Amino acid sequence: MAKRVVLAYSGGLDTSVAVRWMIETYGVEVIALAVDVGQAVDPAQSGDPWDAIKARALAAGASEAVVIDAREEFAENFVAPALAANALYEGRYPLVSALSRPVIVKHLVEGARRFGADAVAHGCTGKGNDQVRFEVGTRSLAPDLEVLAPVRGWGMTREESILYAYRNDIPIVATKEKVYSIDDNLWGRAIECGEMEDPWAVPPQGVWMLTRQTATEPRDVVIGFEQGKPTSVDGERLGMLGIITLLNELIGSYGWGRIDMVENRRVGIKSRETYECPASLALILAHKDLESICLERDLDREKARIEPRYAELIYDGLWFSPLKDAFDSFVKSSQRHVTGEVRLHLEPGSCVVTGRRSPDSLYDYGLATYDAADSFRHEDSAGFVRLWGLGLETWSARQGPGSRS
Repeated sequence: MAKRVVLAYSGGLDTSVAVRWMIETYGVEVIALAVDVGQAVDPAQSGDPWDAIKARALAAGASEAVVIDAREEFAENFVAPALAANALYEGRYPLVSALSRPVIVKHLVEGARRFGADAVAHGCTGKGNDQVRFEVGTRSLAPDLEVLAPVRGWGMTREESILYAYRNDIPIVATKEKVYSIDDNLWGRAIECGEMEDPWAVPPQGVWMLTRQTATEPRDVVIGFEQGKPTSVDGERLGMLGIITLLNELIGSYGWGRIDMVENRRVGIKSRETYECPASLALILAHKDLESICLERDLDREKARIEPRYAELIYDGLWFSPLKDAFDSFVKSSQRHVTGEVRLHLEPGSCVVTGRRSPDSLYDYGLATYDAADSFRHEDSAGFVRLWGLGLETWSARQGPGSRS
């Protein structure tokens, strides 16, 4: 049995209770490790909200509490590759929660090495996807570490967990009346549970935070890319973190970027999920459009074929897998000439592409135009069309409709 455990600590009810519960049940020393990936943290707190989270972990019994600022790393090393792959699970979801898990796992394993721990732990339940991501990811990086899942095994209801916290003087902000389960980071926001567990129910307006419409005047925004990575907004150069932060606020203010879907979880159940992803959806929209003029046809089509599989690997907790690594090499190669700008037009409830340009564009005006500048060799088409259809023509004459005439 493990003696020292590094817990992926969120500061919420379950992980706060898990600190004390593992100490009492397993007799282990617990080190709480929180990873900042851009999530909202106790906005009502005065001062640094992460200080309050560390204090909560120590009050619960943790021997140490550590906070890792991984926002830049998350944006550059995890979000950027997924964006280059246009990663959308089931064609819609930009993997908000799923993308943050491997960076947390990475720091969880590093924390275990740093503190000489022989186990790591998470606060996931038995019904969700995150248990898969934490455990498979950990075993991919450190198969020698034991992985503990206290919430999956303790059998307490939410009310019982709250009472456990009260009895053990664990400072929590949870109440019995909490309805929704919310997970957020810089790439977006996920909201589930409550009345939305009925897939017919309309999500109440109060659940939306990033996409509350405040802007009314139409406007354009130009996003610049270099080798598939966004590098500027309206000509101002910014890092990935700055671009995502800016676009979440700007595009979200037009009330655009909501997703309401029933998705297939890795554990085999269907789940109604709602998401707010203004920046991620806008960046994927712009990036994919830029690829339309920068990628050769067969490369573009082959990349589009692997994109759903790439997204599935992330969703299923296989970020640290050889197939994902191989896909990354392919995607990186495909982005060599994806450089240019895309113009998005914003109106209340709307974000659409209205223009794209690139110094490496494969769009040739002389070949595409029908006016006097036309340089296309029309005389070549007759033979091309005849040969293209020759097989069907032969089939029709011998076996198809033409054979019966």
